[in-house]
Amino acid sequence: MSDLSILSYYLGIEMRQGKEELTLGQSAYSSKLLEWSSMAECKPCMTPMEEWLKLMKASTTVMVDATLYRSIVGGLRYLVHTRPDIAFAMDYVSHFMEDPKEHHWAAVKRLLCYVNGTVDQWIIFPKTGGSRL
Repeated sequence: MSDLSILSYYLGIEMRQGKEELTLGQSAYSSKLLEWSSMAECKPCMTPMEEWLKLMKASTTVMVDATLYRSIVGGLRYLVHTRPDIAFAMDYVSHFMEDPKEHHWAAVKRLLCYVNGTVDQWIIFPKTGGSRL
């Protein structure tokens, strides 16, 4: 095995290595997820989820395409690796993958709108001495 160069892209995660920090992001993956879900042109929002949102499994609203719902939520789950800011909202909407309804889909769309507004966010790990982040 040979050392080819500094790692810059691995499993969909972009890496930038500087003297002071290591930066991880998934802007390309986020853009592809938004394109695939037809949400690339949506209006960005400031929060990943509405405040005090209460979703129920038992509902009389219209059922949505469960396969599409699961695929989008699975894509968001992979995005959490570098986006801890969406972890709670993604976990919340994943509770309804068995029987997704229209209001569950609206919460996922809201999360995708947030991702659209924050595509270029990266997580930064400083290279300072010690184990502090």
